[in-house]
Formats: sequence, C-alpha cells, structure tokens
Amino acid sequence: MARPRLLTRERIVAAAAALVDAEGLEAVSVRRLAAELGVRGPSLYNHFATKNEIVDAVADAVVSQVDVSFFGTHDWRAALRLWAQSFHEVLSAHPNIVPVLAHGPGRRPAGLAMADVVYGGLIDAGWPEAQATHIGALMRYLVTGSALGSFALGFAEDPRLYESYPHLRRAHLLAEHQHSVDEGAFTLGLDLLIAGLDRLYVSAKGVPHDVPRPALPRR
Repeated sequence: MARPRLLTRERIVAAAAALVDAEGLEAVSVRRLAAELGVRGPSLYNHFATKNEIVDAVADAVVSQVDVSFFGTHDWRAALRLWAQSFHEVLSAHPNIVPVLAHGPGRRPAGLAMADVVYGGLIDAGWPEAQATHIGALMRYLVTGSALGSFALGFAEDPRLYESYPHLRRAHLLAEHQHSVDEGAFTLGLDLLIAGLDRLYVSAKGVPHDVPRPALPRR
C-alpha cells in the first residue's frame, strides 16, 4: 500500500499556484487546498498561519522565476531591458497573481532580492539613489500594468457598437490581434522609457549625445 506523500510548504505552494493559474485568487482557500492535496485542513497550518501567507508564497515563487542576472554583467540599459522582458514574460504566464505583485514586494524574499539587484545595478551604473528608486518604480508600473489586463480584449467584438464612434470603426478587430497589439504596446513603452532614461543619463553625466553607446539587445 502506497504511503501518503509528505505535506511540505513546496507542495502547498505548488497546489495553490495551480489553483490561482487555473481559476484565480478567489479559488484559493484552506479547505480547497486541503482537498486538492488529500489532507485535512488544519495540517496546512503547520506550514502557513493564514491563507494570505500561502498567496504571498505563490507570488514570491512566481517572482523567483524572473531573471535578474543581467545586472552587473551588462550595460545598465541592456540589463534594464532584459530584466523587464523576463519580468513581463513571467507575469504574462501567471496573470492571476499580478494584483498581489502590483502592491510591491512586501516581506517576500524573492521580491526583495529582485528589488535589491535592480536598485543596486542602477546605483552601480551611477544613477543617484532617488532616481534609481524612481526608475525601479516606473519599471514596475510598466511591467505589472501590462500584465494586469489586455488592451485588445477590452473592446467588444461587435462592429455595431462602434457605429457612433468614427475613429473606432475597426476596434472590433483588436481581439483578433491580441498578441501583436498587447506585446507591441509593451515593447514600444519599454523602448521609449529606456530611450528617455538614456537621454537623462547622458545629460546628467555631461556625455555628448553623438558619442556611440552600447546597442541594446532584444529577445
């Protein structure tokens, strides 16, 4: 007769993450998780004090998937771009947890570690502390905002709806092109953001604008 699998934090987080991905945050409860894991509800409290702690652990597990290795090995512009793209890809794969992450790292270890690496990378590149903080916040707004919902899917696929709006006559087609619209918007925003930061950086450092700078990699 097979022995029951040992209940661990990792198993609880994996089960909760699967529920969040499949059904959303509202699907997570101690009773539901216990049923999914084949255990009694109170046994989960040996590992987590509250449901919110479980959700926080799911959020941190998602953030731990983001690649921050570019800071310290790439020019700050390239590092910022590659990190933002990795962050965006991870959140796009787990959109239901984004509302939790949008509030910041809180006490979550992976979230704090990511913030530390990004902030430290900007400081090491010569950004003043205040501006490095602003850049970190700005990047989080861009990445989490882009993952909170689809712009393209926000328009109904009913051409009659737009008959009174002459500039929206093709809006009903946006959903058919969701990926290109939403990803194109994120890429454009990232391009403009980094280009603007580059101009601010070289102006502050007194570097002539016609001095060649590192090409920014793209995925």
